[in-house]
Amino acid sequence: MSINEILQAQFLEVVENQLRMDDPAETRLTLERLEQAGYSRQDSKKMISACVAVAIADTLSSNEPFDEARYIKNLNRLPDLPE
Repeated sequence: MSINEILQAQFLEVVENQLRMDDPAETRLTLERLEQAGYSRQDSKKMISACVAVAIADTLSSNEPFDEARYIKNLNRLPDLPE
């Protein structure tokens, strides 16, 4: 298993945890919105996991606390992926 596959699995685990805990609720709402737009559940979770990856990278590179508002903003932009 490559490092990218390991990281993707970890980001998907974060998404699963957010969905299970409904925290933030925007994760669930985004999943529902994407599925209603015709995306598969798995593809929707992968898109959400891209937002998780960006949020983690931003937090690590900036040494700033997690920016939930920015994370939610990126969720709301899906299916346009965050940069």
